Amino acid sequence: MPPIRRSRIAISLIFFCYGLCFASWASRIPTIQHVLNLSEAELGGILFALPVGSLVSLPLSGFLVARFGSRRVVMAAALTYGLSLICIGLSYNVVLLIAALFIFGLIGNMLNISVNTQAVGVESAYNRNIMAKFHGMWSLAGFAGAGTGALMIALSIPPAIHYIIIAAAIVGVLLYSFRYLLHADVNTDTDKPLFSLPDRSLMVLGVIAFFSMMCEGAMFDWSGVYFKKIIAVEENWIGIGYTAFMISMAGTRFVADTLVHRHGLKKVLVVSGSLTAFGLLVVVFLPYFISAIIGFFIVGIGVSSVVPLVFSVAGKSRTQSPGVALASVSTLGFFGFLIGPPIIGLIAGASDLRISFVFLAVIGATVAILSARGVR
Repeated sequence: MPPIRRSRIAISLIFFCYGLCFASWASRIPTIQHVLNLSEAELGGILFALPVGSLVSLPLSGFLVARFGSRRVVMAAALTYGLSLICIGLSYNVVLLIAALFIFGLIGNMLNISVNTQAVGVESAYNRNIMAKFHGMWSLAGFAGAGTGALMIALSIPPAIHYIIIAAAIVGVLLYSFRYLLHADVNTDTDKPLFSLPDRSLMVLGVIAFFSMMCEGAMFDWSGVYFKKIIAVEENWIGIGYTAFMISMAGTRFVADTLVHRHGLKKVLVVSGSLTAFGLLVVVFLPYFISAIIGFFIVGIGVSSVVPLVFSVAGKSRTQSPGVALASVSTLGFFGFLIGPPIIGLIAGASDLRISFVFLAVIGATVAILSARGVR
């Protein structure tokens, strides 16, 4: 097997482990909320620890990748990410949970930047768009994490035990993958900082990714709560909406590159934003079991293509090296992913969870409008 093929498989597996860790956390949010007796507003406030940790990690991640290379940062961050997941499960009060989520956000964004830098190198070697397929592995892991979480809930297994099992399972996968990572990052330039603000065209795509990932992040953290509080399903079914969302998102990401080749980047992004808004409105105005599942499925299709396409464009930037452009746009989009859930919690606390989902629908429509006006 060619070395670059081994690298592609290894990085795909790391994307899977990354997504599995995050999905495992998200799948047990309703359980953690119940155990700590948190209201929607309190949960939303606590969730802000994630984006704060991510924000703090930005200069640190940039320094570490520039100093040691993305390979070493991926190895350290991937292993530590699993340990921070266990810390979340062991948090028995609000203070410990906030601290654990801060660390989870800090290490998660470090892993996000470094593993995407590795993916840019593999895509450059293949000389064709494959970024969406890497992100498809992340989404596929989200589906697996949601299913595992639903099983753990059904078996009444506490989050701490659940997270220890997940962390232990991925260690072997990571140890296998690490040996095949790229040793050198592509197009590095020692005369420029690793992370900088994107140019105007990349900024537009970054803002689109920011809004789309706000919706995506809210689906991860609030879909279970929505089915529990609004749809009023039995405990064993609270993860069904999240599962439908992950199935459609993962499946669509594996064909996103083909869709762009046939229909163009602009059209795909406009349709993506429109589907996101439509799916959320279905969930809000038809709050019933089947219609809500369909709505979450449509939202998954809507948000699926945006981020991989933005990252692929960043990797081909003519004004910045691929690593620099990717890191800056990735940071902007991922911050939207992390800040969306706490905003939804605050809106729900001040009004109603359905109102907060209407807000998300507006955000989805904004993606379509920005894509129609700002993307060539």
